[in-house]
Amino acid sequence: MTAPLDLDRLAAAAAHDPAALEELLAAVRPEVLRVCARFLPNREDAEEACQDALLAVAQGIARFERRAAFRTWLYRIAANRSRSTYQVLRRRFLTESSGPLPERPDPQRTSVVAGTRLDLLDALERLGPQLAEPVALRDVIGLSYAEIAVCLEVPEGTVKSRIHEGRRRLRERLDGENCDLDHRPNK
Repeated sequence: MTAPLDLDRLAAAAAHDPAALEELLAAVRPEVLRVCARFLPNREDAEEACQDALLAVAQGIARFERRAAFRTWLYRIAANRSRSTYQVLRRRFLTESSGPLPERPDPQRTSVVAGTRLDLLDALERLGPQLAEPVALRDVIGLSYAEIAVCLEVPEGTVKSRIHEGRRRLRERLDGENCDLDHRPNK
């Protein structure tokens, strides 16, 4: 479980106290790294996303309005930075490599869990942020519908419908990719 948040430190950090901000970032860093690692299978990639998320927290802490819990706001930033980091890494690979990305991760060089996460990230990227963000916040991070509604500033019913539609489209994409693999001719 996560330690209780020091609200005085949070308020001081939001009021531009550099020492309080440094303490706050140090306190939440392990939690942010865990969230990033849920999205990104490679430790260095998760570290990169974590650093991006902490920078975003530092830059945005003064604008944190407390409509949502701090941790909900923090998780949203970490999830979005993880997805953004994946997109940057994917583009970098495409521009630096001589060929396209492999259709699916090589099972001999990638763990099943890592390959599944890469498939999920690819599928989430294709959904678009309106569906991907609530699905990621619910299914990867584990936020409640109410927390997501506050975080996204939409009614809870909208969150539920977006998650339902997002899961349906993810299932179609992921099942379609598995079917494509199952029906390939032997080489």
